[in-house]
Amino acid sequence: MNIIKNRYIYIAISIIIIAIGICFMFYNNSQGKGFFNYDIQFTGGTSIEISLKGKEFNNDDINNILKESINIDNAQIQIVGGGESVIIKTRSLTQDERATLTEAISSKYQLNDGDYSIRDISATISNEMKKTSFLAVLVSCIAMLIYVSLRFKNFKTGASAIIALLHDALVLVSFYAIFRIPLNDAFIAAILTVLGYSINATIVIFDRIREKKGRNGNVDEKVINEGINQSLRRSIFTSLTTFFTVISLYIFGVESVKIFALPISIGIICGTYSSIFIAGPIWYMLNNLKIKNS
Repeated sequence: MNIIKNRYIYIAISIIIIAIGICFMFYNNSQGKGFFNYDIQFTGGTSIEISLKGKEFNNDDINNILKESINIDNAQIQIVGGGESVIIKTRSLTQDERATLTEAISSKYQLNDGDYSIRDISATISNEMKKTSFLAVLVSCIAMLIYVSLRFKNFKTGASAIIALLHDALVLVSFYAIFRIPLNDAFIAAILTVLGYSINATIVIFDRIREKKGRNGNVDEKVINEGINQSLRRSIFTSLTTFFTVISLYIFGVESVKIFALPISIGIICGTYSSIFIAGPIWYMLNNLKIKNS
């Protein structure tokens, strides 16, 4: 597989995905929906706790009621107390919306006024925490840049790895923007986890490329292609093993596990793609630029 020869195709695919994500962000914002579909952890909202009292409960029924009565399709639904109660968390509701929703739920499950309670909940993720999270990603990228540069004794190697990491973060953010997946605190943790996974996969390939370098130390097209191809089988099978494990958690896990497993699953795909098709070609292009300047 001649990855370097086709490098512009692989890079273009990533640029197109990121560009589509950016377009969706600005389009949704122009429609008054915001750049992202922020979870109530960011925005605050309304919590409704319902006492089931042995009644049969179905998530799909509640979602249908929310959609039909007040046009909400991204509420968090959680069963607590060993199945005795259910908590519904959604955006802040007006008094009219609350009345409409409680009437619909009461009619469906034959509830009395004392069987449910409604309260406002404040945002748990403040603007300060958003800044701190961004700073954490920035510091981790700088630390990885220094580590990779020192390990391979070449700043351009570190820069290539960081560009690949930024690619992973931007593709993951674009995915959330395109499909309007609720953005919550699990996403912040997932970003850092994905960056750690991706840099590890990239370093494995860079190590193989370094082993293939000739005595002159030049990183040419043949060296990078051989290094990537010799690592390809290992990278793909390792990623598939991890992916199937995480996607199983998403399919069979509870809601609190799913919201973390989803971005990790997407990140594994992004990280594998970038370590094979982005990092090596970027390393080649930076070194080739150096040779041309010389």
